[in-house]
Amino acid sequence: MEASLKDYFKLHFIVFLWGFTAILGNEISISSADVVMYRTGIAALVLFVFLKWKKKPMHFERKVLFKLIGTGILIAAHWFLFFEAARVSTVSVCLAGVATATFWTSLIEPMVKKRRVSGIELLLGLLVVFGLYLIFRFEFNHALGLILAIGAAILSATFSVINSQLTHKYSEYSITYYEMLAAAIGIAIFIPFYKAFIVEEAATYDLPNLRDWGLLAVLSIVCTVYAFSVSVELMKRISAFSVNLTINLEPVYGIIMALIIYGEEEQMSNGFYYGTLVILASVLSYPVYKRWKRRRAAKLNGNPA
Repeated sequence: MEASLKDYFKLHFIVFLWGFTAILGNEISISSADVVMYRTGIAALVLFVFLKWKKKPMHFERKVLFKLIGTGILIAAHWFLFFEAARVSTVSVCLAGVATATFWTSLIEPMVKKRRVSGIELLLGLLVVFGLYLIFRFEFNHALGLILAIGAAILSATFSVINSQLTHKYSEYSITYYEMLAAAIGIAIFIPFYKAFIVEEAATYDLPNLRDWGLLAVLSIVCTVYAFSVSVELMKRISAFSVNLTINLEPVYGIIMALIIYGEEEQMSNGFYYGTLVILASVLSYPVYKRWKRRRAAKLNGNPA
Protein backbone atom coordinates (compact mmCIF):
# COMPACT_ATOMS: atom_id res chain seq x y z
CA MET A 1 0.00 0.00 0.00
CA GLU A 2 1.39 3.37 -1.02
CA ALA A 3 1.61 6.26 1.41
CA SER A 4 -0.94 9.04 0.98
CA LEU A 5 -0.50 12.78 1.48
CA LYS A 6 -2.34 12.32 4.80
CA ASP A 7 0.35 9.83 5.92
CA TYR A 8 3.13 12.35 5.26
CA PHE A 9 1.15 15.03 7.08
CA LYS A 10 0.87 12.68 10.08
CA LEU A 11 4.62 12.01 9.97
CA HIS A 12 5.47 15.71 10.06
CA PHE A 13 2.91 16.21 12.83
CA ILE A 14 4.53 13.66 15.14
CA VAL A 15 7.97 15.13 14.41
CA PHE A 16 6.47 18.50 15.34
CA LEU A 17 5.27 16.92 18.61
CA TRP A 18 8.75 15.58 19.35
CA GLY A 19 10.21 19.01 18.65
CA PHE A 20 7.72 20.43 21.16
CA THR A 21 8.90 18.20 24.06
CA ALA A 22 11.76 20.50 25.10
CA ILE A 23 9.31 23.41 25.38
CA LEU A 24 6.84 21.32 27.41
CA GLY A 25 9.61 20.19 29.76
CA ASN A 26 10.75 23.78 30.15
CA GLU A 27 7.22 24.91 31.08
CA ILE A 28 6.68 22.29 33.82
CA SER A 29 7.53 23.71 37.26
CA ILE A 30 8.97 20.56 38.87
CA SER A 31 12.60 19.48 38.48
CA SER A 32 13.88 17.82 35.29
CA ALA A 33 14.37 14.50 37.08
CA ASP A 34 10.81 14.55 38.39
CA VAL A 35 9.51 15.40 34.90
CA VAL A 36 11.22 12.25 33.58
CA MET A 37 9.82 10.12 36.42
CA TYR A 38 6.23 11.23 35.84
CA ARG A 39 6.57 11.13 32.04
CA THR A 40 7.90 7.57 31.93
CA GLY A 41 5.57 6.40 34.71
CA ILE A 42 2.46 7.67 32.93
CA ALA A 43 3.70 6.27 29.59
CA ALA A 44 4.34 2.85 31.19
CA LEU A 45 0.84 2.82 32.72
CA VAL A 46 -0.82 3.72 29.40
CA LEU A 47 1.22 1.10 27.54
CA PHE A 48 0.38 -1.56 30.16
CA VAL A 49 -3.35 -0.92 29.67
CA PHE A 50 -2.89 -0.96 25.87
CA LEU A 51 -0.94 -4.25 25.90
CA LYS A 52 -3.54 -5.93 28.15
CA TRP A 53 -6.38 -4.62 25.97
CA LYS A 54 -4.73 -5.84 22.75
CA LYS A 55 -3.55 -9.07 24.46
CA LYS A 56 0.00 -8.45 23.28
CA PRO A 57 2.85 -10.67 24.61
CA MET A 58 4.63 -9.18 27.63
CA HIS A 59 7.08 -11.94 28.54
CA PHE A 60 10.80 -11.88 27.75
CA GLU A 61 13.75 -14.12 28.45
CA ARG A 62 15.73 -13.03 31.51
CA LYS A 63 18.73 -11.97 29.40
CA VAL A 64 16.54 -9.76 27.17
CA LEU A 65 14.70 -8.36 30.18
CA PHE A 66 17.98 -7.21 31.74
CA LYS A 67 18.89 -5.54 28.45
CA LEU A 68 15.53 -3.73 28.42
CA ILE A 69 16.06 -2.56 32.00
CA GLY A 70 19.52 -1.22 31.12
CA THR A 71 18.15 0.51 28.04
CA GLY A 72 15.34 2.05 30.09
CA ILE A 73 17.90 3.56 32.46
CA LEU A 74 19.77 5.02 29.47
CA ILE A 75 16.49 6.55 28.25
CA ALA A 76 15.84 8.09 31.68
CA ALA A 77 19.37 9.58 31.71
CA HIS A 78 18.87 10.88 28.15
CA TRP A 79 15.63 12.68 28.98
CA PHE A 80 17.05 14.06 32.22
CA LEU A 81 20.02 15.61 30.37
CA PHE A 82 17.69 16.76 27.59
CA PHE A 83 15.32 18.68 29.86
CA GLU A 84 18.15 19.96 32.05
CA ALA A 85 20.00 21.29 28.97
CA ALA A 86 16.95 23.35 27.98
CA ARG A 87 16.64 24.76 31.49
CA VAL A 88 20.28 25.75 32.09
CA SER A 89 20.58 27.33 28.62
CA THR A 90 17.77 27.68 26.06
CA VAL A 91 15.49 25.34 24.12
CA SER A 92 17.34 26.22 20.89
CA VAL A 93 20.77 25.34 22.34
CA CYS A 94 19.35 22.07 23.70
CA LEU A 95 17.92 21.08 20.31
CA ALA A 96 21.13 22.05 18.48
CA GLY A 97 23.12 19.67 20.69
CA VAL A 98 20.57 16.85 20.39
CA ALA A 99 20.72 17.22 16.58
CA THR A 100 24.14 15.51 16.71
CA ALA A 101 22.49 12.16 17.61
CA THR A 102 22.68 10.86 14.03
CA PHE A 103 26.44 11.49 13.97
CA TRP A 104 26.97 9.62 17.24
CA THR A 105 24.85 6.76 15.89
CA SER A 106 27.13 6.52 12.85
CA LEU A 107 30.08 5.99 15.24
CA ILE A 108 28.41 3.76 17.85
CA GLU A 109 26.61 1.39 15.44
CA PRO A 110 29.83 0.22 13.70
CA MET A 111 31.37 -0.54 17.10
CA VAL A 112 28.35 -2.60 18.16
CA LYS A 113 28.12 -4.41 14.81
CA LYS A 114 31.94 -4.70 14.59
CA ARG A 115 32.41 -3.02 11.23
CA ARG A 116 34.66 -0.22 10.04
CA VAL A 117 33.53 3.40 10.12
CA SER A 118 33.30 4.72 6.55
CA GLY A 119 35.22 7.74 5.30
CA ILE A 120 32.03 9.69 4.57
CA GLU A 121 30.87 9.15 8.16
CA LEU A 122 34.14 10.58 9.45
CA LEU A 123 33.83 13.54 7.07
CA LEU A 124 30.27 14.28 8.19
CA GLY A 125 31.44 13.84 11.77
CA LEU A 126 34.08 16.53 11.27
CA LEU A 127 31.34 18.82 9.92
CA VAL A 128 29.32 18.22 13.09
CA VAL A 129 32.37 19.06 15.20
CA PHE A 130 32.87 22.26 13.18
CA GLY A 131 29.22 23.20 13.73
CA LEU A 132 29.62 22.63 17.46
CA TYR A 133 32.78 24.75 17.42
CA LEU A 134 30.84 27.65 15.88
CA ILE A 135 28.13 27.37 18.55
CA PHE A 136 30.66 27.12 21.39
CA ARG A 137 32.60 30.08 20.02
CA PHE A 138 29.65 32.44 19.78
CA GLU A 139 27.46 31.07 22.60
CA PHE A 140 30.05 30.10 25.23
CA ASN A 141 27.74 31.35 27.98
CA HIS A 142 25.50 28.42 27.06
CA ALA A 143 28.35 25.88 27.07
CA LEU A 144 26.92 23.80 29.95
CA GLY A 145 23.57 23.44 28.21
CA LEU A 146 25.23 22.39 24.97
CA ILE A 147 27.44 19.83 26.76
CA LEU A 148 24.39 18.33 28.50
CA ALA A 149 22.53 18.21 25.17
CA ILE A 150 25.45 16.45 23.47
CA GLY A 151 25.47 13.94 26.33
CA ALA A 152 21.74 13.40 25.74
CA ALA A 153 22.45 12.87 22.02
CA ILE A 154 25.14 10.24 22.75
CA LEU A 155 22.75 8.36 25.05
CA SER A 156 19.99 8.61 22.43
CA ALA A 157 22.31 7.13 19.81
CA THR A 158 23.26 4.29 22.17
CA PHE A 159 19.75 3.16 23.09
CA SER A 160 18.58 3.59 19.47
CA VAL A 161 21.23 1.11 18.31
CA ILE A 162 20.22 -1.34 21.05
CA ASN A 163 16.51 -1.02 20.21
CA SER A 164 17.17 -1.49 16.49
CA GLN A 165 18.44 -4.97 17.32
CA LEU A 166 15.55 -5.82 19.65
CA THR A 167 12.68 -4.70 17.39
CA HIS A 168 13.53 -7.38 14.82
CA LYS A 169 12.49 -10.08 17.31
CA TYR A 170 10.02 -8.52 19.75
CA SER A 171 6.95 -6.26 19.83
CA GLU A 172 7.85 -2.57 19.80
CA TYR A 173 5.12 -1.82 22.33
CA SER A 174 6.26 -4.50 24.77
CA ILE A 175 9.83 -3.26 24.47
CA THR A 176 8.75 0.32 25.11
CA TYR A 177 6.60 -0.67 28.09
CA TYR A 178 9.48 -2.34 29.93
CA GLU A 179 11.88 0.45 29.01
CA MET A 180 9.47 3.14 30.26
CA LEU A 181 8.85 1.15 33.47
CA ALA A 182 12.60 0.70 34.05
CA ALA A 183 13.19 4.39 33.31
CA ALA A 184 10.51 5.45 35.82
CA ILE A 185 11.84 3.17 38.59
CA GLY A 186 15.47 4.04 37.84
CA ILE A 187 14.94 7.82 37.94
CA ALA A 188 12.76 7.45 41.07
CA ILE A 189 15.69 5.77 42.85
CA PHE A 190 18.11 8.41 41.52
CA ILE A 191 16.10 11.52 42.54
CA PRO A 192 16.65 11.45 46.36
CA PHE A 193 20.42 10.98 45.95
CA TYR A 194 20.62 13.62 43.23
CA LYS A 195 18.74 16.19 45.29
CA ALA A 196 20.53 15.44 48.55
CA PHE A 197 24.13 15.22 47.33
CA ILE A 198 24.33 17.10 43.99
CA VAL A 199 21.91 20.01 44.12
CA GLU A 200 21.76 19.94 47.96
CA GLU A 201 17.99 20.14 48.27
CA ALA A 202 15.47 18.18 50.30
CA ALA A 203 15.54 14.56 49.11
CA THR A 204 11.85 14.50 48.21
CA TYR A 205 9.78 14.15 45.06
CA ASP A 206 8.19 17.28 43.61
CA LEU A 207 4.40 17.21 43.46
CA PRO A 208 3.06 18.64 40.17
CA ASN A 209 0.40 21.31 40.30
CA LEU A 210 -2.76 21.13 38.16
CA ARG A 211 -1.07 22.87 35.19
CA ASP A 212 1.92 20.52 35.44
CA TRP A 213 -0.35 17.46 35.38
CA GLY A 214 -1.93 18.73 32.16
CA LEU A 215 1.47 19.32 30.53
CA LEU A 216 2.74 15.94 31.77
CA ALA A 217 -0.32 14.24 30.26
CA VAL A 218 0.42 15.84 26.88
CA LEU A 219 4.12 14.98 27.19
CA SER A 220 3.48 11.35 28.18
CA ILE A 221 0.41 10.37 26.21
CA VAL A 222 0.55 12.60 23.12
CA CYS A 223 4.31 13.17 22.61
CA THR A 224 5.42 9.71 23.79
CA VAL A 225 2.80 6.95 23.47
CA TYR A 226 0.70 8.42 20.63
CA ALA A 227 3.63 9.73 18.57
CA PHE A 228 5.51 6.44 18.93
CA SER A 229 2.54 4.27 17.93
CA VAL A 230 1.76 6.45 14.90
CA SER A 231 5.39 6.37 13.74
CA VAL A 232 5.41 2.56 13.91
CA GLU A 233 2.10 2.36 12.00
CA LEU A 234 3.34 4.77 9.30
CA MET A 235 6.43 2.62 8.68
CA LYS A 236 4.11 0.07 7.06
CA ARG A 237 3.61 2.51 4.15
CA ILE A 238 6.50 4.99 4.34
CA SER A 239 10.11 3.86 3.87
CA ALA A 240 12.47 3.90 6.86
CA PHE A 241 14.62 6.39 4.92
CA SER A 242 11.75 8.89 4.59
CA VAL A 243 10.80 8.48 8.24
CA ASN A 244 14.36 8.97 9.53
CA LEU A 245 14.98 11.90 7.19
CA THR A 246 11.84 13.64 8.44
CA ILE A 247 12.70 12.95 12.10
CA ASN A 248 15.95 14.86 11.53
CA LEU A 249 13.77 17.97 11.14
CA GLU A 250 12.79 17.76 14.83
CA PRO A 251 15.32 20.40 15.99
CA VAL A 252 14.27 22.72 13.13
CA TYR A 253 10.61 22.62 14.21
CA GLY A 254 11.62 22.93 17.86
CA ILE A 255 13.87 25.96 17.36
CA ILE A 256 11.21 27.72 15.25
CA MET A 257 8.54 27.04 17.92
CA ALA A 258 10.88 28.24 20.68
CA LEU A 259 11.49 31.49 18.81
CA ILE A 260 7.74 32.02 18.35
CA ILE A 261 6.86 31.21 21.97
CA TYR A 262 9.79 32.77 23.85
CA GLY A 263 10.77 35.55 21.44
CA GLU A 264 13.83 37.49 22.57
CA GLU A 265 14.72 34.90 25.24
CA GLU A 266 15.57 32.47 22.43
CA GLN A 267 17.38 34.96 20.19
CA MET A 268 20.92 33.71 19.50
CA SER A 269 23.92 35.13 17.70
CA ASN A 270 24.42 34.51 13.97
CA GLY A 271 27.20 32.08 14.90
CA PHE A 272 24.70 29.85 16.67
CA TYR A 273 22.48 29.60 13.60
CA TYR A 274 25.47 29.06 11.27
CA GLY A 275 26.67 26.25 13.53
CA THR A 276 23.20 24.71 13.74
CA LEU A 277 22.85 24.83 9.94
CA VAL A 278 26.22 23.06 9.55
CA ILE A 279 25.10 20.32 11.97
CA LEU A 280 21.72 19.88 10.25
CA ALA A 281 23.37 19.84 6.80
CA SER A 282 25.70 17.03 7.87
CA VAL A 283 22.86 15.12 9.59
CA LEU A 284 20.53 15.40 6.58
CA SER A 285 23.33 14.53 4.15
CA TYR A 286 23.99 11.17 5.81
CA PRO A 287 20.71 9.38 4.90
CA VAL A 288 20.88 10.92 1.40
CA TYR A 289 24.35 9.43 0.95
CA LYS A 290 23.21 6.04 2.30
CA ARG A 291 20.35 5.94 -0.20
CA TRP A 292 22.64 6.90 -3.08
CA LYS A 293 25.07 4.17 -2.03
CA ARG A 294 22.30 1.53 -1.96
CA ARG A 295 21.07 2.57 -5.42
CA ARG A 296 24.60 2.47 -6.82
CA ALA A 297 25.19 -1.00 -5.37
CA ALA A 298 21.86 -2.19 -6.79
CA LYS A 299 22.79 -0.96 -10.29
CA LEU A 300 26.21 -2.62 -10.12
CA ASN A 301 24.51 -5.88 -9.15
CA GLY A 302 22.02 -5.56 -12.00
CA ASN A 303 19.04 -4.96 -9.69
CA PRO A 304 16.50 -2.16 -10.18
CA ALA A 305 17.10 0.93 -8.01
